[in-house]
Amino acid sequence: MTSPTSRRTVLTAAIATVAGAGTVASAASAASAVPSASAASAVPSASAAAPKTLVDNRFWHTYTDWRCGTGDGIRVLPGPRPGLVIAGPAGRTDYTDPHTGTTAAWEYATWTSPVHRSTVPATEVIASWNARTPAGTWIQVELSGRYADGTATPWFVMGRWASGDGDVRRTSVDDQGDAHGSVWTDTFSVDDPASGVRLVSHQLRLTLYRAPGSRLTPTVWRVGAMASDVPDRFTVPASAPAIARELPVPRYSQNVHIGQYPEYDNGGEAWCSPTSSQMIIEYWGRRPTAEDLAWVKPGLPDPQVCHAARHTYDYQYAGCGNWPFNAAYAATYRDLNAVVTRIGSLTDVERLIRVGIPVITSQSFLEEELTGAGYGTAGHLMTVIGFTREGDVIANDPASPDNEAVRRVYRRREFENIWLRTKRYGADGRVRSGTGGVCYVYWPTRPTPSQHRVLRSLGLS
Repeated sequence: MTSPTSRRTVLTAAIATVAGAGTVASAASAASAVPSASAASAVPSASAAAPKTLVDNRFWHTYTDWRCGTGDGIRVLPGPRPGLVIAGPAGRTDYTDPHTGTTAAWEYATWTSPVHRSTVPATEVIASWNARTPAGTWIQVELSGRYADGTATPWFVMGRWASGDGDVRRTSVDDQGDAHGSVWTDTFSVDDPASGVRLVSHQLRLTLYRAPGSRLTPTVWRVGAMASDVPDRFTVPASAPAIARELPVPRYSQNVHIGQYPEYDNGGEAWCSPTSSQMIIEYWGRRPTAEDLAWVKPGLPDPQVCHAARHTYDYQYAGCGNWPFNAAYAATYRDLNAVVTRIGSLTDVERLIRVGIPVITSQSFLEEELTGAGYGTAGHLMTVIGFTREGDVIANDPASPDNEAVRRVYRRREFENIWLRTKRYGADGRVRSGTGGVCYVYWPTRPTPSQHRVLRSLGLS
């Protein structure tokens, strides 16, 4: 597999001893390069005191939220799912697509959020959004923040996104940074967390684009960011089992698609993220139409997985593992919300499972660190669908030979560590990387009261 210039390259080099399962490592799973030996020795132990709150979520999605921002050429749609549309263009600009070389003119309008002062002075910020972009439209999401010393970042592009690929190519933007931080595909990261530098506030800017002279418009229903400061840790405290429940989530294997559509990240061997997303989309009763799937070669199994890969593909990252692109894809389906966040424990995942909400988790591990997986990976997405009576994790693991083999049971303690840890040398001297609890959460726009309570307690609704 040819690795693009992204975090996947860093991780693959860092964990050269991992037997690759062909799964995609998302951008945010390696916030910095491999630490030096001296840096590794300075990493605090798992028993070191950690901040009580590690994650701050702020999403704008209500009518009041949109009205509190600053718009230019924007109109706020009222109703049960309020959103932003273009009322009249604020201006016109040319955009040269770096992946096609095509230059085209676009009308645009903008919305800028209020400044959000995070409850967590952050080392990482990940934006995500829910939008509809009919043909002839697209959006750009930008992030700006302020450090504790009072200096501000420039506006960083966190994504140029369209649900289709006929007008512009969906893309992240490389080579963005300032004196303290950098954007790694889909994540802003402080370059040296040990320095004490933290981002204390941030705001987002949306730019909605449409073909000049048309009445088309994107619609944005939700935009926000997860700010976090998860300490370096190789192990995390064990959580106690609380429930035994399994959700009826469809099972899809990425491996049945090996060799299909190699233009999308070398085919199915790297499609863990869109395959997991498609499972949850269908769990909630949504799926692409026959018209949507007409482009897929007849006779291929589960063509909706091919569709998900195409519509999550990041042309700069050259992969389907861009986290917010997966959430944005899920939210293109009727009445679904989708966010990228961090969850602090399997206990909180149990709370979501209890109310019927599965969770897509991102992790990396050596083969011997996850009993029964049969592979190691520099980054992989799978779907937690329940827990056994003993508290072990029931996961739909797309890195399986076929759909029937997708359901796996993984030991709770092992799964907990590979998902919640960040990055550190193990006792054997080999580097382990992790995402610190990054996950996707998808749920209906009209959740049940119990679902709403749990989502709200996690800062998601």
